[in-house]
Amino acid sequence: MTPLIQTVAVPGQPHSPVFAPATITPAGSLVFVGGQNGTDSEGRISADFAEQTRQAMRNVLVALDAAGTGPEHVAKLTIHLVSGVDVHAGYAASSEVWGEHRTAITVLIVSGLARPDALVEIDAIAALPAG
Repeated sequence: MTPLIQTVAVPGQPHSPVFAPATITPAGSLVFVGGQNGTDSEGRISADFAEQTRQAMRNVLVALDAAGTGPEHVAKLTIHLVSGVDVHAGYAASSEVWGEHRTAITVLIVSGLARPDALVEIDAIAALPAG
């Protein structure tokens, strides 16, 4: 399937093999995935930050799939991390699940999330393929 999202190279900015500084999505239906924590299907959450991050990414992928789209159509991810976690460990854990799909991304460090034991929350905006 050909991705609907086109990544934009910005002159004067270094090229990242993982993230795009900007993306373009064609006019049409969009899917907004609300913030996903690292909870499993039973509502349990691991105390391990890396496992929470992997699970949160899996939860985003499941929501995208349920909406009829996938990571190749994601225009933007926003990742909220609780202050004090290892950003590099979060990147490594999310990459394990996300794969090589480049997209625009914003990472925010926050003092806490709505669920007190959550260390990460990820939301996404994706194009919905015609069909």
